[in-house]
Amino acid sequence: MNEQTNGLEADRADLLELVDRSASMHRDDAAPAAEHGPGEHGPADRVTYLSPPMPVSMGDWWFDIATSDHFWIRRRFEVMRRLADSVIRNSKRAGEIGCGNGLLQRDIEDNYGRPLAGFELNELALQKNVSQLSPLYCYNIHQRNPEFRGHFDLLLLFDVLEHIEDESGFLQSVKFHLSESGTLLINVPAIQFFYSDYDRAAGHVRRYSLNQLARVTEQNGLRVRALTYWGLPLVPLLLARMTMSMQRSNGKAGFDARGKTMNGLLSLLARCEPLPQRFLGTSVMAVLENRT
Repeated sequence: MNEQTNGLEADRADLLELVDRSASMHRDDAAPAAEHGPGEHGPADRVTYLSPPMPVSMGDWWFDIATSDHFWIRRRFEVMRRLADSVIRNSKRAGEIGCGNGLLQRDIEDNYGRPLAGFELNELALQKNVSQLSPLYCYNIHQRNPEFRGHFDLLLLFDVLEHIEDESGFLQSVKFHLSESGTLLINVPAIQFFYSDYDRAAGHVRRYSLNQLARVTEQNGLRVRALTYWGLPLVPLLLARMTMSMQRSNGKAGFDARGKTMNGLLSLLARCEPLPQRFLGTSVMAVLENRT
């Protein structure tokens, strides 16, 4: 156990050293440090600014209602562990592109005892980040900082690609940061038929079928190792959400768990499906291997 702990601490120290070297090249553009009272330390204290913050195609309202105990967040993490547990455990340097408010980072910390470096451009999300161990960067991956070339053997891209107009350009920038034999985990919303006012409010450009996600990733030099729909028991909720009228500025009603009791019941319901499965779901998750 001590050897494992020492190894994780060494990996984190190595990553922080890399960030310090990289940050020193961009001090002029760095945002001012957040002010806190005596003894107070917020997520902003851990943010290294390698790029200036900028607007993203994501509703800020989502960070107010997306919590670690939300039934959908919990099910997403369970599906990821089912598909990629060994990959996560065996990775040496892991990062998340579009880490948002850090829910996945915190789950990785709590369940695997290791940091997950987070990249994000939305400053509000960085300020609300709930991770505790993981380095945080305000960083545009299209900047392709030389210090990060091929640095990560595991990258997570969860519920990001659907916000991007230029999928191929974005995936090429993702791959810049991935080692030659590295693994990329992707999660996206499923089935364009289900596109609704909620998707517009959330900033989604599209939803994906299994074949669509496989095609765009393979076209960009990634090999599919595992691919599944998930959320099959939640499809009726998705159909009900399609009937709801929501403003672009606020889609909270489409993600609200409706209280603790309902959240618990939906958590149980969400688990009632086999995995992997190719029939139908509300989301698609893929484990991909870098081919170049």
